[in-house]
Amino acid sequence: MSRYAASEIEPKWQKAWDEAGVFAAKRVEGKPKYYVLEMFPYPSGDLHIGHVRNYTMGDVVARYKIATGHAVLHPMGWDAFGLPAENASIERGIHPGVWTRQNIANMKKQFAMLGLSLDWSRELATCDPEYYGQQQAMFLDFLEKGLVYRKNAVVNWDPVDMTVLANEQVEDGKGWRSGAQVERRELTQWFFKISDYSEELLEALDRLDNWPDKVKLMQRNWIGKSRGLQFAFSLVDGPEGHDRVEVYTTRPDTLLGASFVGISPDHPLAKALEKANAELAEFNAECRKMGTAEEELEKAEKRGFDTGLRVRHPFDTAWELPVYVANFILMDYGTGAIFGCPAHDARDLEFARKYELPVVSTFAPAMGEAGTFILPENGGPAYVPPKTETVRYIKGFAGDEAQTGNDAIDAAIAFCEANGVGHGVTKFRLRDWGLSRQRYWGCPIPVVHCESCGVVPEKKENLPVVLPEDVTFDRPGNALSWHPTWRDVPCPSCGKPAQRETDTMDTFVDSSWYFARFTSPRAETPTEAAEAEYWMNVDQYIGGVEHAILHLLYSRFFARAMHACGHLPASAIEPFDALFTQGMVTHEIYMTRDANGRAVYHLPSAVKDGKLADGTEVEIIPSAKMSKSKKNVVDPVDIINQYGADTARWFVLSDSPPERDVEWTASGAEATSKHLARVWRIVTEIVEAPEDGAKPADKDLLREMHKAIHDVTMGIESFGFNTSVARLYAFTSALQKSEAGKAAKLEAAKALVQLMSPMTPHLAEELWSVLGGEGLVTEAAWPKADPAMLIDDEVTLPIQINGKRRSEITVPRDMAKDEIESLVMSDAAVVRALEGGASPKKLIVVPGRIVNVVI
Repeated sequence: MSRYAASEIEPKWQKAWDEAGVFAAKRVEGKPKYYVLEMFPYPSGDLHIGHVRNYTMGDVVARYKIATGHAVLHPMGWDAFGLPAENASIERGIHPGVWTRQNIANMKKQFAMLGLSLDWSRELATCDPEYYGQQQAMFLDFLEKGLVYRKNAVVNWDPVDMTVLANEQVEDGKGWRSGAQVERRELTQWFFKISDYSEELLEALDRLDNWPDKVKLMQRNWIGKSRGLQFAFSLVDGPEGHDRVEVYTTRPDTLLGASFVGISPDHPLAKALEKANAELAEFNAECRKMGTAEEELEKAEKRGFDTGLRVRHPFDTAWELPVYVANFILMDYGTGAIFGCPAHDARDLEFARKYELPVVSTFAPAMGEAGTFILPENGGPAYVPPKTETVRYIKGFAGDEAQTGNDAIDAAIAFCEANGVGHGVTKFRLRDWGLSRQRYWGCPIPVVHCESCGVVPEKKENLPVVLPEDVTFDRPGNALSWHPTWRDVPCPSCGKPAQRETDTMDTFVDSSWYFARFTSPRAETPTEAAEAEYWMNVDQYIGGVEHAILHLLYSRFFARAMHACGHLPASAIEPFDALFTQGMVTHEIYMTRDANGRAVYHLPSAVKDGKLADGTEVEIIPSAKMSKSKKNVVDPVDIINQYGADTARWFVLSDSPPERDVEWTASGAEATSKHLARVWRIVTEIVEAPEDGAKPADKDLLREMHKAIHDVTMGIESFGFNTSVARLYAFTSALQKSEAGKAAKLEAAKALVQLMSPMTPHLAEELWSVLGGEGLVTEAAWPKADPAMLIDDEVTLPIQINGKRRSEITVPRDMAKDEIESLVMSDAAVVRALEGGASPKKLIVVPGRIVNVVI
């Protein structure tokens, strides 16, 4: 009997799959299609175990769907643009394109080692002109449709990298790469008009039945539909041209608890006032050094500047409120101005107590809760119950009564409208998507700036606008801005000297339509109608929950915009039919300390039995997300070299439900390798065993086989890969222990190999050939469970006597009730309990489940 040698069989079958072209996606009219896609990776240079888990999940689904007769599209590409590559090129003195393509080549080799069922003929990289040229064409289409526009906007500005950062790229007020304190600046930026689709994007979430509820909730909150009141406070002696402050509030029911008005440092009134007030100008400048992320503003110390101005309350002209410029108010939400009700907003309360402003409650708990509830004005915290909760209004618009917040808001809007104080409006938190980035390594925005014609779209026949290769990064900022031979061009409209737009697109743009490009990656248009019609939608999308908001939201917008421009069918405006967000792979952290007490981290490969090679004991920190900085990373190449790809694949699928984190352990990997060797041994022993005839145990083994087929199939269909693996463990044990004849064992072994093939495809192919299977197991039809074999002929019934289990009997499943009663009465335990002949008080038979004897 030969041994299981992963290092020999895995390259062999990878080559066989490539030569047979089994993973090349082919459009076959009339054949069911299945499009499975994992979120494509950024080419950092190395795979990690998290990648292995993510892409193995998709591979299991793809292989299963091939076996069930589907035309399968399972492509791969690279999210290749972005600031990290540009920074890496500066650090290494290498062009970002060279660095990126080197990383792609290295990661592609690592992917190949995993034996994934990818159609590499459709490979794309977002940094390829073939890809971003079509992105530029769509930009021009969107521009023509009014879905792209240009305006001044306040942005996060990294003064070191000299580029705009998204809120998600600002960490604790600092740029995620440079570490520099981020500033707010007003720049002219390009925007996608995603807000046009706010209502549609929100309502369509209800139809995404196969998306996780948590992801849909995150999207709902980000879109943030709210009904509120828009009104104005009149200014008392305001500066020329400023006689009112417009406010939008989602809590008009608290208007009678107002104690101040706050405006953004970027509000027109604040800008007007700072011209004559150096102290205010300095305060505003300090505020603009903060980022625009709401989380950062929430955490920051609340600071304000009393402008000296006052506004009149709309319900009492004698009631005046001070006007503050406040550092926690953004210009791009609502009107850039708020009224503060400290009793019912923690942020406002912090501000009011700092500046000794009034705190007035408008409502309290409905039951009063005497002795347990302290009003905010008496030192208690801000009272902010859910809007659905019933509270007792102290100062309400429908009398002092108990109401839910939602009812009170409606009453307040109705009252204000009836009294000419503003009007009810519906707003969305979702802002238009700013796509301009001041950096080289991104998709060029295809417009030209002409002094005579203004902003002129590039002609489509001139696309792609290709990034120049001969750039330098010897000074901060965007290398395109000082590249005259690329920047300076004739105007496409009048022919006069003009300049290209030097901003490039946010990399979220690149990843917002790649799924559609995969349907026809070599097309001379963004998509081909027939291919998009056939392959879209993505049937199963897989990726990390960290992309639950922006990537998915932008992709949903892009699909709608592409449909509006004729690039996708109406059926594809929701591009992902099913979404799965997988958990992380974690590992223990190993740490020692240097002479100064600073932490020193060690790779798992450097630690054995809790010690380093020199005998130094390490401190073991509980399992955490793998991090290069903490060195608790496991190189999948090392695992593959030591145990084989199938071991890595089986392990990441087996230990935990796929939506939860899984902890990688060396002992777990070793145990997995031993199990696969056990499967090898069991199957090869069956093949080498002498021929024999049918045996009584044949039926039991085949019944177990059909149950395994059913359970594993259900596990894959429901993304319960760990339950499928557990069932395969049990089936393997049943096969090993079975006393069935060789023919039955061979049939069961073939089924085992087929059921394992999506998880451990190399081992399965080798054993399939050993078993004499026809062709490749990858292309073999998926086994089907016989429903009749899923029902046991016999059933074991426990016998309870006076509520305690005393015995059991095994009977035919369809045995009549009176026959079961006769058998129970002759059971030894029952006979003893009845003391030789007495009748039971009750004899209850629950068919198929239990027998109760009451004495």
